[in-house]
Amino acid sequence: MRIVTVQNDYPVSASRLWAMATDYAALSEVMEGLVSFEGLPAGRTQTGQRLEVMVSLFGKLPAQPYRMEVLECDNQRMILRSSERGAGVKTWLHSLSVTEIESGSRLHDRIEIDAGMLTPVFALWARYLYRARHKPRLRLFESGRY
Repeated sequence: MRIVTVQNDYPVSASRLWAMATDYAALSEVMEGLVSFEGLPAGRTQTGQRLEVMVSLFGKLPAQPYRMEVLECDNQRMILRSSERGAGVKTWLHSLSVTEIESGSRLHDRIEIDAGMLTPVFALWARYLYRARHKPRLRLFESGRY
């Protein structure tokens, strides 16, 4: 098991960042070019959701089944926890939190990964993937859509 943490700051209120971080359409947009989804629902994340989607790395590799269960989505505390698996991953436990800071808000991701012998490779991928979401989020905020 490896643990990856990524933290990014945004010049917007915590409520705006939370709204984007829990919106499936925004997830699809910030992952564009890295991961494409088939079967991602519309709307926002909710506690208890169980998703069966197909994911394709870079939108070019063959799509593979991926399961996500939303363990907790607390809109008051701005905490999201999910349990995920598939596409070579045995366990992908994701915790996301949003907090207010002096210059706006901070998004903190913590991912616990078990992919057997490939765990180090998936940990590197996770670090890259979660860091790569920052610039597309900034562009979405600048567009005024969130």
